[in-house]
Amino acid sequence: MPAISAQPYPFAFERATTALLLIDMQRDFLEPGGFGAALGNDVGLLRRAIGPARTMLEAARAAGMLVIHTREGHRPDLSDLPPAKKRRGGLACGIGDAGPMGRILVRGEAGHAIIPELAPCAGEPVIDKPGKGAFFATDLGAILKHRGIASLIVAGVTTEVCVHTTVREANDRGYECLVLEDCTGSYFPRFHEAALAMIAAQGGIFGWVAGSGAVIAGLASPG
Repeated sequence: MPAISAQPYPFAFERATTALLLIDMQRDFLEPGGFGAALGNDVGLLRRAIGPARTMLEAARAAGMLVIHTREGHRPDLSDLPPAKKRRGGLACGIGDAGPMGRILVRGEAGHAIIPELAPCAGEPVIDKPGKGAFFATDLGAILKHRGIASLIVAGVTTEVCVHTTVREANDRGYECLVLEDCTGSYFPRFHEAALAMIAAQGGIFGWVAGSGAVIAGLASPG
């Protein structure tokens, strides 16, 4: 059982019962010209996570770990979109509207797709979620249960929203969660830092935080 350096204390995990969860690494959030950029955000702040996440993904695949991807988005008829979510922000161009990469946050549109650098391989589950958390209205819980998963190594965007919501959900369901500080990102650096601090606070109230290098080294070690 590898035990890696992490905050607030070392994180031990079994490869066979651990999954890498990549959250919402979608074109509309990470690519120039997408929805995130159209809202005035600097997507470069999120793109810093792509390189480390790709290296982590390759290491997880080499170790035979389960890899799961998520995408936030809605049915084309928007039947799973709460009116409150649609209204929030008062955006002139919001969910379901025509955006720079197709209809915004609608499944099957170009912007909804995972970026090519982190594209799923055959056999890797892709969870389409209508909310921020990856467990809400999805079969993620069933997949983890049937595969005997006990620990999650979490990467993705954004740290304070979909990553944090998913980790909180997982914590309440009894999963041990390690969030990768260099494989996550936010449009607001101070939110990223605060979100990571909250996870590891009070003895790891929601889980652990570490760099991907420590995890990759742990995967390469015997045991």
